[in-house]
Amino acid sequence: MKYSKQDRTLALAGIFQVASMVQQIARTGSASSAAMEISLETLFKFDSNNVLDIYGSPADISIGLRSLKKQLSGSNTKEDMEITRYVLGMIHLERKLSKNKTMLNKIADSLKTTQDKMDFFSLTHENIIASLAGLYQETISTLTPRILVDGEQGYLNQTSNANKIRALLLSGIRSAVLWRQCGGNRLQFLFARKGYLEVASSILKTL
Repeated sequence: MKYSKQDRTLALAGIFQVASMVQQIARTGSASSAAMEISLETLFKFDSNNVLDIYGSPADISIGLRSLKKQLSGSNTKEDMEITRYVLGMIHLERKLSKNKTMLNKIADSLKTTQDKMDFFSLTHENIIASLAGLYQETISTLTPRILVDGEQGYLNQTSNANKIRALLLSGIRSAVLWRQCGGNRLQFLFARKGYLEVASSILKTL
């Protein structure tokens, strides 16, 4: 399948949306539950035909699009650099994961098991979040370098917040998989920023 610049931009925005919510939870103890559900849903879109099937619509990842635009516009505050670090961390870990077939199979099997539980619990129920967080710990967390999340220890030490962060990072890896499938790569992100910025700005104007 041939993918467009818009496809790559939306997939990259999916990673930025996760990074933004991870930062919000770590620093404030909360994030948009609607946006979190959109990101977590991507983990269970196993047979989608295109990028918008994964996310629903550009409006559903508007947080990621705005964050992407801000980062690529040259913002270099501590908070913005932190988000970029999370994004690059997820992209790097996805590349390592792609070479580990055993781990990929374990993740796929575990996600299908978790999906069965969703007959009884909502996607954002603490039991589902805990399952996804546990899967992240058993798999992605064993790869290096691990993503170190900064924030307020009072929030980070809460089990529910820690689980949300791990579950979101797992979904961020899913978006990184999609981005690579669309033709994205780390060098492109670093050196073709203008193209992403133009597409993100164009999409946001339509929302």
